[in-house]
Amino acid sequence: MPNTTTIFTGGSVLVDLNLGGDEATMSDALAVQGHTIVALGDDAKALMNEPGAEVIDLAGGVLTPALGEGHAHPLLAGFETLGPAIREASDLDGILDAVREWKTSHPEDEWIVGASYDATFAEGGLFDARWLDEVTGDTPTILRAWDYHTAWVNTAALRAGGITSETPDPELGRYVRRADGSPMGTLQETAANNFLAEVVPPYSLEMRVGALEHATRVYARQGTTWVQDAWVDPENIEVYLAAARADRLHTRVNMAFRADPALWREQVAEFSAARAAVRELGHERLSGETIKFFLDGVVESHTAALIAPYADKPDERGILNWSVDELELAMRAFAEAGFQLHLHAIGDAANRHALDGLEAIADITTPERPHVIAHVALLHPDDVQRFGELGVVANFEPYWAQCDAVMRDLTIPHLGHDREGQQYLIRSVLESGATVSFGSDWPVTTEDWRPALATAIDRRDPSETGSTPWLPEERVSARQAYAGYTTGIARQALAPERGTLTVGSTADLVWLSENPTEIDVAKITGVQVHGTWLAGHRTH
Repeated sequence: MPNTTTIFTGGSVLVDLNLGGDEATMSDALAVQGHTIVALGDDAKALMNEPGAEVIDLAGGVLTPALGEGHAHPLLAGFETLGPAIREASDLDGILDAVREWKTSHPEDEWIVGASYDATFAEGGLFDARWLDEVTGDTPTILRAWDYHTAWVNTAALRAGGITSETPDPELGRYVRRADGSPMGTLQETAANNFLAEVVPPYSLEMRVGALEHATRVYARQGTTWVQDAWVDPENIEVYLAAARADRLHTRVNMAFRADPALWREQVAEFSAARAAVRELGHERLSGETIKFFLDGVVESHTAALIAPYADKPDERGILNWSVDELELAMRAFAEAGFQLHLHAIGDAANRHALDGLEAIADITTPERPHVIAHVALLHPDDVQRFGELGVVANFEPYWAQCDAVMRDLTIPHLGHDREGQQYLIRSVLESGATVSFGSDWPVTTEDWRPALATAIDRRDPSETGSTPWLPEERVSARQAYAGYTTGIARQALAPERGTLTVGSTADLVWLSENPTEIDVAKITGVQVHGTWLAGHRTH
């Protein structure tokens, strides 16, 4: 990239959120040369007359640090464009109509694959294969729930997978059954994931690269320049390498390779080799520095690991995917190999399990390479302070911190009201001294940071500002919330040169119509993105 000079004027520049002070650091101009911010204020304006300098008028808007995405699944999000649009359905009939329409318009498809259906459309989130049979006939069909821990299949798909009344549940998974023992058609955890990996035909490499490119374009359009793909299996590493070689990544992506409880010993070498291949490629927008651990499932399917039993299933405490000893051994092995750890933990038992493991490897953990616990959905009060004490990055998905239909109809009934107030303790964890980063878990929920930012600030659906905030004592300030997408992400991304617009920082910038840290929370969802720059290169 030529070492050109670009000067931004005509608006405001959010240089640093300055969380320790009363006001953020602001300026009225910023200059970039190549990849780097070189001047602010009058020093930036003085460069406007340089030969070849480009001046961008912010038209009264604001330039802020570009945003990051602390936990998402861009490949899965891209795949949703390759099947029936079931996410748009407002009820069960809407899902079936979308599948029927897809089958009619794609009669040559040997399989129908789609996502993400709303699990609240059936009692207990349990869906019957026979409902799909009515619109799919003998075409094997699999639909993933929005939580991506559950799938719904038709009878033809069950037949293709050889799943019958006699088929035992896989380890760490369930085939939900009817009263007579026959498989109902709802697959949970590894039952769903193994079916997709072993039975459903994969997309071609070109289709997967195209899906990934689509997802990164979506991120560039909303001002995002770094994404943590929080679930990369070995077969998808080549997708990322191919996309990078072809310059089809429109944001940075860091891959988190999924550690398998049964295979992790071999994976230490396998993933080290994959990381070496990424480093050898040397593409600025691709890295593979992280290992993903799934510690448990999700509350809505009773697979999140709980300290005390579920309120509506007193004999059930969920699924803990790793034993204490195996988790510590695996975490230590990957950390000693130089990887950052990224641990999915929903239930309070899983979060405690994650913290115990991180405490056990504290002797080989440094502040420069912090580990991450993602979601932190249900947290026992005794464990809050441990986040700060251990230097953990707590990655929350703030859009979930509201009492929506899923929370009201599934989550709270499963947990019980005594544990309702222990969910998404963003403020408490922040006050423990921990770094908080934000993500979306897209395509589980919207990738758009604007409604999520508003939810973190207000703890309610941004479209329902007249409603009562949920657990309002856990609200955070607008600056604290924006830091979750900027400085918090920079620490998670192991990128201290990003997250602010100070001189010498990497020029990751987003031009917004208004400053989201200063306007009324009700207006945040209406903020417009006018431009995105990644290391000085305009991506939107």
